[in-house]
Amino acid sequence: MSEKARLLVVQVAALGWDLVEPELGRGTAFSFFPITPVFPALTCPVQASLRTGLPPGEHGVVANGFYFRDLRKVLFWEQAASLVQGPRIWESARAQGKRVGMIFWQQSLGEAVDMVLSPRPIHKHSGGMIQDCRCRPESLYPDLCATLGRSFNLMHYWGPLASHRSSDWITNAAAAIMACADAPDLLFAYLPNLDYDLQRRGPAAPEAARALKQTLDMLDLLHRAARSHGWEVCVVGDYAIRSAEAGPIYPNRALRDAGWFTMHTVKGMAYPDFFHAAAFAMVDHEIAHVYVQDPAQREAVRATLEQLDGVERILHGAALQEAGLAHEQRAGDFVLVAAEGHWFAYPWWTDPREAPDYATHIDIHNKPGYDPCELFWGWPPPRVSQNGARVKGTHGKAGPGREVACALTWTPDTPCENHLSLAQALGAYMAGPGES
Repeated sequence: MSEKARLLVVQVAALGWDLVEPELGRGTAFSFFPITPVFPALTCPVQASLRTGLPPGEHGVVANGFYFRDLRKVLFWEQAASLVQGPRIWESARAQGKRVGMIFWQQSLGEAVDMVLSPRPIHKHSGGMIQDCRCRPESLYPDLCATLGRSFNLMHYWGPLASHRSSDWITNAAAAIMACADAPDLLFAYLPNLDYDLQRRGPAAPEAARALKQTLDMLDLLHRAARSHGWEVCVVGDYAIRSAEAGPIYPNRALRDAGWFTMHTVKGMAYPDFFHAAAFAMVDHEIAHVYVQDPAQREAVRATLEQLDGVERILHGAALQEAGLAHEQRAGDFVLVAAEGHWFAYPWWTDPREAPDYATHIDIHNKPGYDPCELFWGWPPPRVSQNGARVKGTHGKAGPGREVACALTWTPDTPCENHLSLAQALGAYMAGPGES
């Protein structure tokens, strides 16, 4: 391998094999093949596995959010790199003096790399926000804005206005970085746009086909840019979207009805009381981590949730270990897995007058669960919807039929069958011959 070899890793949200396979032979730049995702097949766990080569139970990113037991608080989409435990696949390469960059990857702030770019808006106390991105070096974001002729618009990255425009910007930023004389040797980039219309409309909708074409066009652009500057490329999906037509499941409502989930009421709004609640569910698409404060009550809580329609299975004990999801501090006491067509929603109320103030707003960090309803307008705008029936696509499960698409512009020494073996292949490529 040449000492000047450089590698671009593009992680594409929702790039499922079933979505890509019919497009093979239609002139796409890459030769895709299927690999098995880690479980749970969610953005943050997959990205953490790709940079460590470890399953979620070992690197600790068990979902897109975390229940911090010491704080008795749930936080989603936190960006500190220290949340990802374990060695990084690029450590051997960096020890040789090679440089690493990450743009728009989750949990990248504070990472031991040479280049970082991540959205980090300032939320004003008076309401609203100041759009901004954190970067390293400090000149990176301003220089990219000048080169591309526009700044990154966070409104296109998430929420009712989320669209391909966010990924357009990231694509052109990655191409610009690769063209620089001082570009890193390994660059990770994340394209989110395909996920939006698949969740909004479902994987079989015309909007999904249009979004896939837009994504493949972006990948073709990156392929051309990479090859013109001597880069190899890896493209990989994180999960496959499935239909959510069967609708949401509300585990916290069931726990509330049984007396396990407690609340604190403020001006008629019911806020969760995680300091005293005996049990609650932290939901994330097709999985839900359930935390029980008193070990003696675990079986009773589990029996309550076993009665919920739409729950396919409940993982605990040895089953959690076997799934690679057991983590002493972060994983739930057990994990709910949704049946096909279902997904888990966080609300614990049925009367809309009880909804916390954040229910009708985009609040990705503080809601105790991922909320896909934020992709839809509520009434009146700029409120977001609370109608879970509008969500048509979901993900999180892994295994047969849930493969994701992957493509490499070189042939690795060992086959890449899943995210973990792919991570090892990426690390070995950057480290060079005789390294791993």
